[in-house]
Amino acid sequence: MTGSILLAREANVATVTLSNPQKLNALNFSMWEELARTMAELSQDQSLRCVVLRGEGEAFAAGGDIEEFLTHRATLEQALHYHGQVAEALDGVRNCPHPTVALIQGPCIGGGLEIAGNCDLRIAAASSKFGAPINRLGFSMYPGEMSGLLALAGPAVMAEILLEGRILTAEEAQQKGLLTRVVPDAQLEAEVKATTLRIVAGAPLVARWHKQWIRRLQENRPLSEAEKAASFAFLDTEDYRTGLTAFLEKRKPEFKGR
Repeated sequence: MTGSILLAREANVATVTLSNPQKLNALNFSMWEELARTMAELSQDQSLRCVVLRGEGEAFAAGGDIEEFLTHRATLEQALHYHGQVAEALDGVRNCPHPTVALIQGPCIGGGLEIAGNCDLRIAAASSKFGAPINRLGFSMYPGEMSGLLALAGPAVMAEILLEGRILTAEEAQQKGLLTRVVPDAQLEAEVKATTLRIVAGAPLVARWHKQWIRRLQENRPLSEAEKAASFAFLDTEDYRTGLTAFLEKRKPEFKGR
């Protein structure tokens, strides 16, 4: 079976690459399993400050490997198992404590769009394409896969994507709130590199807390007194003292993540 998840490290940035270039990086079941394992491992690595997700070659990912569906989800039991694994991988991306950045070029379709939609930031090349035209394949998106994309896009955009099955340009996707920014194709790598450097320059504990509070505030229920107090946990960190001192001394801080 072809296809794999590649992992590379450069200092405190990890790059996860969806690799099945013969099929525009369409993900098969083993790749979904491997993605879930990889994200779980990276989530436990406290030395990391950023994770970049991308596809190999000229595509992010053209969805799931449709040829596999005949053998891997022909029955209800198989389908629940298969798509439960997909949802686990997507949850792994969404729940990663480190900032995640999707580097998107070429097709970002179906499962690829779901992966990108669960990242914190999505930076796309101007020529990239987006959508989930599964209405033409006769099956619906599994709710466990839809949840992260729905939280990002909202019900109106989600309905448009799924009911029309239309492929969106990068410009349209940005207008609908699916993308953080769109850059000329030739500038994509440099823009993602610059983005990761800005993230890495910040305090890593603060980045994780910001992700936590963004998620919590979306629950639309009041913060408890304990939660309000917990939002000031930074007061006890070395990074807070480092950042404050560096600001007062007009120099760049060097955060240690503690």
